[in-house]
Amino acid sequence: MRRLLGSAFGALASLRVGAYRRGLVARARLGGPVVSVGNLGVGGSGKTPVVARVAAILRDAGLPVAVLSRGYGGSFRGEALVVSDGASVLAGAAEAGDEPVMLARDLPGVVVAVGPRRVAVGRRVEQLFGRRVHVLDDGFQHLRVARDLDLLCLDVRDLDDRPLPAGRLRERPSAVGRADLVLLTRHEAASEAEIAALEARLGAERTLRVGRRVTGWRTPDGRPAPAPATAFLLAAIARPERVEADAAGCGVAVVGRSFFPDHHRFRADELASVAARARAAGAEAIVTTAKDAVRLPSPWALEPPAVVMAIAAEVAHEARLRERLLSAAGRRA
Repeated sequence: MRRLLGSAFGALASLRVGAYRRGLVARARLGGPVVSVGNLGVGGSGKTPVVARVAAILRDAGLPVAVLSRGYGGSFRGEALVVSDGASVLAGAAEAGDEPVMLARDLPGVVVAVGPRRVAVGRRVEQLFGRRVHVLDDGFQHLRVARDLDLLCLDVRDLDDRPLPAGRLRERPSAVGRADLVLLTRHEAASEAEIAALEARLGAERTLRVGRRVTGWRTPDGRPAPAPATAFLLAAIARPERVEADAAGCGVAVVGRSFFPDHHRFRADELASVAARARAAGAEAIVTTAKDAVRLPSPWALEPPAVVMAIAAEVAHEARLRERLLSAAGRRA
C-alpha cells in the first residue's frame, strides 16, 4: 500500500512540476536575483548549513543578501516576519521557527525573513531593505518563485529511495535533473567508489561534495567556550547521530545522550532530567547544536552548563560554487 501511495505522490509532484514548466501555472519574479537551496528528502540532508554558507559567500562578496524561509515550526501566520534586519535578531524560535533564528544569529549583515508565501516575504524584504540577492531556504519544491540558480542538497542514498510515504523523498529521484548544481552530502553512508559513480551519473561538472566541520564552541548566548573533555549530548534534529560523530571527531568523550524528534520544543522537566543524567554520567557539559540552542531557555540555569558545538558546511572546490553564485547574482544586476 505504501508503495502505491508513494507512486501516486511522486506522480502528483511530477504533474505539478510539468504545469510550471509549460506555463500553466505562472511563476513570480522578485526584484533581485534568487538562489534556491533545497533537497529531495525529508530532513537530514545538510541543507541549512549550505544555506548559511551560500549566504555568507554572497555577503562576503559585498552583495546585499536576504534569506527567505517558510519558518517551519514557528507560530507566525502573517504574511512576512523579519527575523533579522542584518544588525539584530528580532524574533524568537517559537514565533519564527528554529532554523531561521539560528541563521539570523549566525549571519550578521544578512536579512532573514519568514512567511508562508516566499513571494510575499521577498517583496516585503525589498520594500523594507531594497533590492537584494535572495537565498530561498528549502526552495527546490517551492516553484512559485522564479530562480536564477537551483542548488540541490542530495543525500548520497536519495536516488535509491522512494517518494513519501513509501520512502522519505518529496519527489521522484528523476527530479534531480532540474538542479543546476548538486551538492552531495552524508558521504559516510557510501563508499568512495559509490560516490564517484554517483558523480559520474549526475555529471561531474555540476556535482560538488559537501562535508561538515566543527568551527568552534560557544555558550547558548554566543560567548566563546572551550571544548569539553566529557559531554552529554542533547539534540532534536533529523540525524542526531551526526552530533555524536562530530563531537567524537573533536576528541570529546561522549558519556551519554538524549535525542528528541526534529524541532522538538524542550520542556523544563525534560531539560531537568537531561541535566540530572548528565551529572550522574560525570559530563563536563551538555553539548547541543546551534539549531537546538535557539529552543533552550535563556539564561541556561541548570548544571552542567550547556555548550553549543558550531557546525559549518565545507564545500569541496568551493571556488566553483562561488563562481556560479556570483554569476547568478550578477545576471540581473
